[in-house]
Amino acid sequence: MQRPWNLPSLPVYSLATYAAGKVNMNICTYVTAVSLKPKWMAVAVYEGTKTLQNLEQNQRAVLQLLGANQYPLVNHLGKKSGKKVDKDSWLHKKQMTMNWKGHTVLKGCAACMELSYKTHLTTGDHRLYLFEVTKASSFHSELLTTQILSLHKIIRI
Repeated sequence: MQRPWNLPSLPVYSLATYAAGKVNMNICTYVTAVSLKPKWMAVAVYEGTKTLQNLEQNQRAVLQLLGANQYPLVNHLGKKSGKKVDKDSWLHKKQMTMNWKGHTVLKGCAACMELSYKTHLTTGDHRLYLFEVTKASSFHSELLTTQILSLHKIIRI
């Protein structure tokens, strides 16, 4: 039987953070809307990551809701550390990025939300960040979910 937190099939996001003219992207599933007016999102960021380091330098980020066909990105963006791998160079070399409202984001994502830092809370092995959504665009509704990642044997649930 699945553990209770693995029962729902969750959407998969990538949080793009920016520092020194470069983008770093990770994979996030601990994400939820927490307010409608103003629109706020909560995003859990793993401790000790390049994403966390970038957020400490630049408190703006872009939350990308991944498209169903983007499951192969999880192995590179989620299972490799931005401290060891230059994800910016890799993404540009593969021509996987585009410009959205002045930010480097993934081509083919289902939606993008520009985030502005409000506060955070340390919670075990993650920091829970609260962001206000300052801009948002939806592109399509074919979402990547944890169920799809499981079917492709990228994660076990």
